[in-house]
Amino acid sequence: MTNRNTFYNQDCIQGCEKNIPDSSVDLIITDPPYGIRGDQLHKHYNRDEGYVLDGYIEIPESEYGEFSRQWINQAERILKPGGAAYILSGYTNLFHILAALRNTHLQEVNHIIWKYNFGVYTRKKFVSSHYHILHYVKPGAPRTFNTYCRYGPQEKDNEGGSRNYQDREDVWWINKEYKPGQRKNKNELPLELLQKIILYSSNDGDLVCDLFLGSFSTARAAIGLGRYATGFEKSGEVYEHHAEEIRQVEFGEMLADLRRPEVQLPENQGKPWSAEEKQLLRSRFQDLANRENSKQEIITALMGEFGRGKFSIQKMLKHLEI
Repeated sequence: MTNRNTFYNQDCIQGCEKNIPDSSVDLIITDPPYGIRGDQLHKHYNRDEGYVLDGYIEIPESEYGEFSRQWINQAERILKPGGAAYILSGYTNLFHILAALRNTHLQEVNHIIWKYNFGVYTRKKFVSSHYHILHYVKPGAPRTFNTYCRYGPQEKDNEGGSRNYQDREDVWWINKEYKPGQRKNKNELPLELLQKIILYSSNDGDLVCDLFLGSFSTARAAIGLGRYATGFEKSGEVYEHHAEEIRQVEFGEMLADLRRPEVQLPENQGKPWSAEEKQLLRSRFQDLANRENSKQEIITALMGEFGRGKFSIQKMLKHLEI
């Protein structure tokens, strides 16, 4: 079993082989080096490098394909069946990561676009202001996905739209965190983004792994949300700077500040339909239709009568060819 909240100043490929057992990690969130020629990452972040920690280790373009294949094979090995991996990438070497993923048994769930504030300034092309987040799962067990962890099914915005639906769309508008005058890592991820992934794709007490710890932001979010964390950072300077900070994070300290979703699930959600219910549904639909109700009004009424959600009612009506 993997030691909880244990971090390694090692290369993740050899480190995983030595320290992480098969099928022992519930969730992987990782932001590998981008393989940008000549260490030009600062141009993608538009900032003063004077406050950025030295020690960021880039991967030569010529090695990026094999590098991706090796660490993604390790990610597949250590992930539990049903566990998810979220991999962040720019566009430069995205094709290498996708190629490596397609040579595993991991299954694609979503290709998320993270839209952030203040993209790279350009004159003769469109501004680059997004990253890719590849959401994959290891087959063999039910996938962990907490649909109502942030917004309940009945919660609406000011215009009447579903907040849960909007939160689960695959384009995320999340601003980067700027820390003027503070020491920082090359590519820190915002807490809001990490919390969202962790809440949707893990449960209390799960183990979250980041193969490229960097600023330890994934570990910090995981521990703060009542999960355990492990991972690897190859740079000794970066590791030493953040390893002491992570020891100050209290288990579950972020939970009290999270908003609580308003969840009122239909009493019969997920239950199979009986033959009697199907017959009654047909009868009640016809009765309501005869009163010249709109189809939306009919479905809303049936949701209350049968204790089921909108999509369940619609699916059964289609099945009954009504």
